[in-house]
Amino acid sequence: MAVKIRLTRIGRHKDPFYRIVAADSRFARDGRYIEQIGYFDPNKGVENAVIDEELALAWLEKGAQPSDTVKSIFSRKGLMAKVAENKKKGE
Repeated sequence: MAVKIRLTRIGRHKDPFYRIVAADSRFARDGRYIEQIGYFDPNKGVENAVIDEELALAWLEKGAQPSDTVKSIFSRKGLMAKVAENKKKGE
């Protein structure tokens, strides 16, 4: 099972709002997911995105692949740097 960390849209028409979720890559974008990691409102910006860092790091360590957008959000929040730091410690 290939797990992806991606956005799923829950906002209404012309008012986007997204959940950041860990989902099986075979499921639909807005379909079933394994676990919710956080949420993101593009109207408020990336700085206001709410992410459970422990869950995100746990999924990334298990091998979940973030989508390009989620990777960008994680980078701006400093999570990708923590992942790289943890990999260096593990070596």
